[in-house]
Amino acid sequence: MDGTAVDASTPPTANAMRRALRRARDGVALDVTEAAVLLRARGEDLADLCASAARVRDAGLAAAGRPGVITYSKSVFIPLTRLCRDRCHYCTFATVPGRLRRDGHGMFMSPDEVLDVARRGAELGCKEALITLGDKPEDRWPEAREWLDAHGYDDTIAYVRAMSVRILEETGLLPHLNPGVLSWTDFQRLKPVSASMGMMLETTATRLWSEPGGPHHGSPDKEPAVRLRVLEDAGRSSVPFTSGLLIGIGETYAERAESLFALRRISRAYHGVQELILQNFRAKPDTAMRGMPDAELDELVATVAVARHLMGPTACLQAPPNLVDGEYERLIAAGVDDWGGVSPLTPDHVNPERPWPQIERLAERSAAAGFELRERLAVYPEYVRRGEPWLDPRVLPHVRALADPDTGLANPDAVVRGLPWQEPEDLPASYGRTDLHTAVDTEGRTGDRRADFEDVYGDWEVLREQVLAEGAPERLAGDLREALAVAADDPTRLTDDQALALFHADGPALDALCRIADDVRRAAVGEDVTYCVTRNINFTNVCYTGCRFCAFAQRRTDADAYTLSLEQVADRAAQAWEVGATEVCMQGGIHPDLPGTAYFDIARAVKERVPGIHVHAFSPMEVVNGATRTGLSVRDWLQRAKESGLDTIPGTAAEILDDEVRWVLTKGKLPAATWVEVVTTAHELGIRSSSTMMYGHVDTPRHWLGHLRLLAEVQQRTGGFTEFVTLPFIHTNAPVYLAGIARPGPTARDNRAVVAMARLLLHPHIPNIQTSWVKLGAEGAAEMLRSGANDLGGTLMEETISRMAGSAYGSYKSVRDLQAIAEAAGRPHRQRTTTYGEVPAERRAAALASDGHLPKLLPVLD
Repeated sequence: MDGTAVDASTPPTANAMRRALRRARDGVALDVTEAAVLLRARGEDLADLCASAARVRDAGLAAAGRPGVITYSKSVFIPLTRLCRDRCHYCTFATVPGRLRRDGHGMFMSPDEVLDVARRGAELGCKEALITLGDKPEDRWPEAREWLDAHGYDDTIAYVRAMSVRILEETGLLPHLNPGVLSWTDFQRLKPVSASMGMMLETTATRLWSEPGGPHHGSPDKEPAVRLRVLEDAGRSSVPFTSGLLIGIGETYAERAESLFALRRISRAYHGVQELILQNFRAKPDTAMRGMPDAELDELVATVAVARHLMGPTACLQAPPNLVDGEYERLIAAGVDDWGGVSPLTPDHVNPERPWPQIERLAERSAAAGFELRERLAVYPEYVRRGEPWLDPRVLPHVRALADPDTGLANPDAVVRGLPWQEPEDLPASYGRTDLHTAVDTEGRTGDRRADFEDVYGDWEVLREQVLAEGAPERLAGDLREALAVAADDPTRLTDDQALALFHADGPALDALCRIADDVRRAAVGEDVTYCVTRNINFTNVCYTGCRFCAFAQRRTDADAYTLSLEQVADRAAQAWEVGATEVCMQGGIHPDLPGTAYFDIARAVKERVPGIHVHAFSPMEVVNGATRTGLSVRDWLQRAKESGLDTIPGTAAEILDDEVRWVLTKGKLPAATWVEVVTTAHELGIRSSSTMMYGHVDTPRHWLGHLRLLAEVQQRTGGFTEFVTLPFIHTNAPVYLAGIARPGPTARDNRAVVAMARLLLHPHIPNIQTSWVKLGAEGAAEMLRSGANDLGGTLMEETISRMAGSAYGSYKSVRDLQAIAEAAGRPHRQRTTTYGEVPAERRAAALASDGHLPKLLPVLD
């Protein structure tokens, strides 16, 4: 291979180059082909390209309030471990256990070694601790696993988290974490202890990973699709993230252009790529690629210039100054605005043969090119100024202690010293409104969307393009009569094609489908329509997750924001018990100040006040939030919650269990596989759950089918689902609808088809199918009872979530209201417990005496 880009195509014609340069000068959007042409610009063409790129950069700096400024971060490099499960053919950073032992090193840097480097860096005025390590070394090296076990860490990420906390507390440096490939859950674990994170994309050329002899062959974490997923999960988790390309490792110009477009797509979608590093390959001795020529400087300069045009004026572009032999002016001319981390103390452990330039020398050379060198923090100024949700409240005080409040850059006068880092110990103080279930339509709100509507949810235009690419659901021409016959005879034999045909049924075919589903219901659970006397307690609606379908979530400062204290939660549970409730259903927003142990406190407070009430609480999203905040595994967290009084969990946060749809609906909620992991673990611990599906937004029958098949599969393994709840999408105030992306909820036909097919596809595994009067109203719920449903859910007493989304069907139903719905469907009714057992006579009598009505609503503020 050659260190320059490999390209079998002929060089671009002069006309093609002139046209691409003209479009770049004119600020016209470039396509992949034009970008690949410009990557080959040399001589006067390259000078032309750089001049237009520099103008784009300068416009962005002026708009950001720092014209003529080029930045760097004063840092220390902490190689936490040099063990790695990958085998990159150009890497000298990764090593083997035997060599570490011979050199007198442990498998990981010890805490004392880490803190010694960080302290000495703080004494020199460094503000960033760049923690770099190999990917998942314990998966390849038993010695790494043994070290972690001996020191009490479940995995490498747990050690990274622990050392990050100590660095924050004992030195004041801000951790910038480079642990390689991370899962969505890993991001939740590490975000509270870091200012920013990073991982180089390097390239999207899959062949360089898949083909023998390629630079990434044999390295599972270098698969481009895996690395792109990491970048997307970082954006979904609102993590300021650094990425970039390694050029000259055998990619073609077209592949390099495609890699830049992939980075641009993710940057646009989530607004979370804080900087791009454009790094030129440098061959190193003792590697498989030692004989490969270095990437030429012109290659790097052209790549920087093209990246600037593609990423635009707001992007931050970096080229490592120790890899360019002092050619700083050429990189500045091409459009860089940052030099990255520069350390006065530690070497570049990835490129140890290339020492950092002296900061003074870098300032002189930058000044010669007309730029003032200014220090920034590990996290870029834009994110410092934005604060939440990009910076976790546990690390935000550490960032603000070192930042200039006006510019977001480093405060040159800041003293670098450790500050306490800790989880909040108690629920946030109670505050806010209490009457949202009734007054949200007439008071408090002055518009249909939040003030940060255009920013907080990601890029709406990218989402529109994604949904349009999916297209409208295709109506299948399958034999409906044959599918109906199979459904009537044995619904467990329905094929996917037959099921999809039935999902599209309409008219007489839909009537027949619903009759079949109702017959299956009758045989499975009888005629009784069941309901539960329950109270919803949504203990806070402050949330920064960024779900695009949710109108419940509020920022701390929003007019409709509220949080309940433990005493207020317990008061509500006691009040519910007085009017006959057997259950409280408790869920809340992912409040950034909520400690991971708060969920235990909530369950315990309710059980201490009302020992006999069933605590049905905490969605899988809340479970993961609690586990990551406490550092416990999901299993250990659930066990603690059970010991605190948790009885069952709601299977909400499912939406559609297909990440293709989830990442349109939600910016930062847990992936489908994590949802399955949580409910499966809960079932294994004896904590049963409901299951749900929210439909009628950007989904199709194909997604409904996959969702129901997955639930049936989980139920066959665990038997832990108590019921399946259909949740029609309420569109009225949903951001994804207001942005013109989602449909206005399901049609009446959709509702009947979904309930009927849920009955058939989940039979005989999940016998109870619940319809939602909150979302459909009394008449709609009665119709669903004739289409395969057998349960009406609960009285709720104080429903807030659907109400804030725009539901017009009220926030509670009395016992008589629910009985009337059953009677309208021509069916008897029966009160049930959460797990569909018999209700004690005393509870039934209390519920009938009060009719399930609360005597009064309790205020949030006394």
